[in-house]
Amino acid sequence: MTVSAPADFPKAFSDAWQSRDGQRIGALFAEDADFVNVTGLWWRDRAAISKAHDYALKSFFSDTILQPGVTTTRMLGSDHAVVHCRFRLSGQIAPNGETAGPRQTILSFVLRRTRNGWQAVSAQNTDVVPGKETHVNTGSLTAVDYRDT
Repeated sequence: MTVSAPADFPKAFSDAWQSRDGQRIGALFAEDADFVNVTGLWWRDRAAISKAHDYALKSFFSDTILQPGVTTTRMLGSDHAVVHCRFRLSGQIAPNGETAGPRQTILSFVLRRTRNGWQAVSAQNTDVVPGKETHVNTGSLTAVDYRDT
Protein backbone atom coordinates (compact mmCIF):
# COMPACT_ATOMS: atom_id res chain seq x y z
CA MET A 1 0.00 0.00 0.00
CA THR A 2 1.45 3.35 -1.03
CA VAL A 3 0.95 6.44 1.12
CA SER A 4 1.76 9.50 -0.94
CA ALA A 5 1.73 12.14 1.84
CA PRO A 6 2.18 12.02 5.62
CA ALA A 7 -1.29 13.49 6.22
CA ASP A 8 -2.75 10.49 4.33
CA PHE A 9 -1.25 7.96 6.73
CA PRO A 10 -4.12 7.84 9.28
CA LYS A 11 -6.64 7.08 6.51
CA ALA A 12 -4.37 4.36 5.13
CA PHE A 13 -4.08 2.88 8.63
CA SER A 14 -7.87 2.99 9.07
CA ASP A 15 -8.43 1.40 5.65
CA ALA A 16 -5.96 -1.37 6.51
CA TRP A 17 -7.77 -1.85 9.85
CA GLN A 18 -11.13 -2.22 8.09
CA SER A 19 -9.64 -4.91 5.83
CA ARG A 20 -9.15 -7.12 8.95
CA ASP A 21 -5.77 -8.12 7.53
CA GLY A 22 -2.82 -7.67 9.88
CA GLN A 23 -0.40 -8.05 6.97
CA ARG A 24 -1.98 -5.01 5.33
CA ILE A 25 -1.37 -2.99 8.50
CA GLY A 26 2.17 -4.35 8.70
CA ALA A 27 2.84 -3.23 5.12
CA LEU A 28 2.51 0.38 6.32
CA PHE A 29 5.53 -0.11 8.62
CA ALA A 30 9.26 -0.42 8.08
CA GLU A 31 10.76 -3.87 8.52
CA ASP A 32 12.35 -2.77 11.84
CA ALA A 33 9.50 -0.51 13.03
CA ASP A 34 8.24 -0.21 16.62
CA PHE A 35 4.59 -0.10 17.71
CA VAL A 36 3.49 0.50 21.30
CA ASN A 37 -0.19 -0.20 21.92
CA VAL A 38 -2.54 1.38 24.49
CA THR A 39 -1.51 -1.01 27.28
CA GLY A 40 2.22 -0.70 26.62
CA LEU A 41 2.71 -3.88 24.59
CA TRP A 42 5.73 -3.18 22.40
CA TRP A 43 6.07 -4.87 19.03
CA ARG A 44 9.55 -4.40 17.57
CA ASP A 45 9.29 -5.30 13.91
CA ARG A 46 6.86 -5.53 11.00
CA ALA A 47 6.23 -9.25 11.55
CA ALA A 48 5.25 -8.71 15.19
CA ILE A 49 3.08 -5.69 14.30
CA SER A 50 1.33 -7.72 11.60
CA LYS A 51 0.83 -10.77 13.82
CA ALA A 52 -0.58 -8.79 16.77
CA HIS A 53 -2.98 -6.82 14.60
CA ASP A 54 -4.05 -9.89 12.65
CA TYR A 55 -4.96 -11.68 15.90
CA ALA A 56 -6.88 -8.69 17.30
CA LEU A 57 -8.68 -7.89 14.03
CA LYS A 58 -9.90 -11.46 13.76
CA SER A 59 -11.04 -11.65 17.40
CA PHE A 60 -12.00 -8.83 19.76
CA PHE A 61 -11.66 -6.13 17.05
CA SER A 62 -13.48 -8.17 14.37
CA ASP A 63 -16.52 -5.87 14.29
CA THR A 64 -14.80 -2.55 14.97
CA ILE A 65 -14.89 0.64 13.01
CA LEU A 66 -11.80 2.84 13.32
CA GLN A 67 -12.50 6.41 12.23
CA PRO A 68 -9.71 8.98 11.90
CA GLY A 69 -10.45 12.49 13.13
CA VAL A 70 -8.33 15.53 13.87
CA THR A 71 -4.88 15.06 12.36
CA THR A 72 -1.71 17.12 12.64
CA THR A 73 1.47 16.73 10.63
CA ARG A 74 4.88 18.11 11.51
CA MET A 75 7.55 17.77 8.88
CA LEU A 76 11.05 17.02 10.19
CA GLY A 77 12.90 17.95 7.04
CA SER A 78 11.83 16.67 3.65
CA ASP A 79 12.00 12.93 4.39
CA HIS A 80 10.58 12.54 7.92
CA ALA A 81 7.35 13.53 9.62
CA VAL A 82 5.41 13.11 12.86
CA VAL A 83 1.68 12.59 12.44
CA HIS A 84 -0.82 12.61 15.31
CA CYS A 85 -4.39 11.52 14.74
CA ARG A 86 -7.34 11.20 17.07
CA PHE A 87 -9.28 8.04 16.25
CA ARG A 88 -12.71 6.82 17.35
CA LEU A 89 -12.98 3.07 17.84
CA SER A 90 -16.40 1.44 18.10
CA GLY A 91 -17.65 -2.13 18.04
CA GLN A 92 -14.99 -3.78 20.22
CA ILE A 93 -16.07 -7.09 21.72
CA ALA A 94 -15.78 -7.09 25.52
CA PRO A 95 -14.47 -10.16 27.39
CA ASN A 96 -18.08 -11.11 28.28
CA GLY A 97 -19.01 -11.18 24.57
CA GLU A 98 -21.03 -7.96 24.63
CA THR A 99 -20.20 -4.92 22.51
CA ALA A 100 -18.12 -2.42 24.47
CA GLY A 101 -18.74 1.30 24.28
CA PRO A 102 -16.77 3.47 21.88
CA ARG A 103 -13.44 4.93 22.87
CA GLN A 104 -11.02 7.54 21.58
CA THR A 105 -7.31 7.13 21.04
CA ILE A 106 -4.49 9.26 19.72
CA LEU A 107 -2.04 7.50 17.47
CA SER A 108 1.37 9.09 16.96
CA PHE A 109 3.28 7.98 13.86
CA VAL A 110 6.89 8.74 12.99
CA LEU A 111 7.18 8.43 9.22
CA ARG A 112 9.96 8.38 6.69
CA ARG A 113 9.83 8.85 2.95
CA THR A 114 10.83 5.85 0.87
CA ARG A 115 10.96 5.55 -2.91
CA ASN A 116 7.49 3.96 -2.67
CA GLY A 117 5.87 6.62 -0.47
CA TRP A 118 5.67 7.15 3.28
CA GLN A 119 6.19 4.38 5.82
CA ALA A 120 5.98 4.31 9.64
CA VAL A 121 9.13 3.62 11.63
CA SER A 122 7.34 4.04 14.95
CA ALA A 123 3.80 4.27 16.33
CA GLN A 124 2.39 4.91 19.79
CA ASN A 125 -1.30 4.43 20.62
CA THR A 126 -2.71 6.25 23.65
CA ASP A 127 -6.24 5.94 25.03
CA VAL A 128 -7.99 9.26 25.70
CA VAL A 129 -9.57 9.34 29.16
CA PRO A 130 -11.70 12.50 29.26
CA GLY A 131 -11.29 14.68 32.34
CA LYS A 132 -8.31 12.75 33.72
CA GLU A 133 -4.69 13.83 34.14
CA THR A 134 -2.79 10.61 34.81
CA HIS A 135 -3.00 7.06 36.05
CA VAL A 136 -2.35 5.87 39.58
CA ASN A 137 -1.73 2.29 40.71
CA THR A 138 -3.68 1.49 43.87
CA GLY A 139 -3.85 -2.24 43.25
CA SER A 140 -5.25 -1.60 39.79
CA LEU A 141 -4.44 1.11 37.30
CA THR A 142 -7.03 3.90 37.54
CA ALA A 143 -7.32 7.16 35.63
CA VAL A 144 -7.44 10.09 38.05
CA ASP A 145 -7.70 13.85 38.12
CA TYR A 146 -5.86 15.55 40.96
CA ARG A 147 -7.77 18.78 40.35
CA ASP A 148 -10.82 17.10 41.96
CA THR A 149 -9.06 16.68 45.31
